[in-house]
Amino acid sequence: MNEAVEVKRSDDPAARVAQASEAAGEPAAPFREVEIQLYAKRKEIYPRQRIGDALGRFQKWRWLLVWATQVVFYGLPWLQWNDRQALLFDLASRKFYLFSLVLWPQDIIYLTAILIIAALALFLFTAVGGRLWCGYACPQTVYTEIFMWIEKVIEGDRARRMRLDQEPMSVRKFALKSAKHGAWIAVALWTGFTFVGYFTPIRPLLLELVTHSVTGWSLFWILFYGFATYGNAGWMREQVCKYMCPYARFQSAMFDPDTLIVTYDGERGEPRGAGSKKSGRAELGLGDCLDCNLCVQVCPTGIDIRNGLQYECIGCAACIDACDHVMEKAGLPKGLVRYSTQHALQERYAGAGIWRHVFRPRVFVYTGILATVTVALFVAVAIRIPLKVDVIRDRGALAREVEDGRIENTYRLQVMNTSEQPRRYVVSATGLDGLQVASDTAFDVSGATTQSVLVRLQASPEALKPGSNKITISVAAVDDPSLKVDEKAVFLGLGR
Repeated sequence: MNEAVEVKRSDDPAARVAQASEAAGEPAAPFREVEIQLYAKRKEIYPRQRIGDALGRFQKWRWLLVWATQVVFYGLPWLQWNDRQALLFDLASRKFYLFSLVLWPQDIIYLTAILIIAALALFLFTAVGGRLWCGYACPQTVYTEIFMWIEKVIEGDRARRMRLDQEPMSVRKFALKSAKHGAWIAVALWTGFTFVGYFTPIRPLLLELVTHSVTGWSLFWILFYGFATYGNAGWMREQVCKYMCPYARFQSAMFDPDTLIVTYDGERGEPRGAGSKKSGRAELGLGDCLDCNLCVQVCPTGIDIRNGLQYECIGCAACIDACDHVMEKAGLPKGLVRYSTQHALQERYAGAGIWRHVFRPRVFVYTGILATVTVALFVAVAIRIPLKVDVIRDRGALAREVEDGRIENTYRLQVMNTSEQPRRYVVSATGLDGLQVASDTAFDVSGATTQSVLVRLQASPEALKPGSNKITISVAAVDDPSLKVDEKAVFLGLGR
């Protein structure tokens, strides 16, 4: 029968531990404080950018997209169209120029459609190929790749960079680090300048910078986006993907076992071992994985793909290229690390079987909705009338009787010519017998401008009923009658 052991409660944790040990007949153990880190210090990652003499096929695709995206980003603001910037989101003038298309705040429905298309495209690409956007076209990935290339050119390959960081500060190390950060800052500032050039005409902005007459806000945003590029691509790198980007967190909701992801074939690769080439591995009971760790060394987020799917994986396929290179050198079949699906690995699907499961119902649903919204947007833009009219009654004089006894109402029309071609318009009114325009019926509006036009309408008292009378005010282009807008309005009669 066990004896009851009484332990007096103490507010001191060390005392409670000593009392419990003493009551149990054991020597008192010293109290130790345990420090638990809620956030682990970042471990520096030194990704290898190349295995062998040539880039792998997926790395070639990545660099092709780096070039394509940067040629578009840096070059598009300098492209001229109709004597102005081809692509300009002019917030000050509240106009968006997209080549021959000019959008106004009233056209926000088109912006909504573009955002819906972008979201649906992201869902579709993720359902089919996982994080293709992250691995190949995301600005964070692209600029990190550019900054790492600059780092390699100045400081050397992976091994040299690791040795350099471990060395004490010296003149050589200071010069290399200064050159690297100077190049990073130059690229970052030019990126910030280019980004601001999409919202402020870039050629006048460059002139303002050269002449030191740039406005405070423009300079602030250039420095802000330059600093963001420098910090994200130069310092934070994979931490942005791991801790800041929400896409890494909710991507699992768009994945399923038939989504193409970067996978490691564990059945073929295990057990790992650095044995001899193909001829001797079977006798040693080894799989195809040589445990060379090159797949880890090339990973920009520092993960081991052999541990399975991880949220840090951005799908860049650098590990596939590295593993294929090693397999080729070892005389083993490629594809130990490859794009595949969880179902394909489990069921051992071949290529055709994989694609039959990749193109599944949800993919067709996403494609159908995306195609519908895209076609609807293009049709809406194609049939869009580049003319907008707002009718505003003159509240200073609701209705008055003129010399010949007719009743007159005054209106102010806000006529918006959304095209860049100057046009001449005519105004007319219908809805009442004998209703006529007493002011000038024709007026000119310059391209991509808004003009206020005063319009006086007169009607016979006999044609009016007491109170308000519904009418229609029409504005049409002289050179193209199909460009016509009808706006409802009311004509007020005098009380009897």
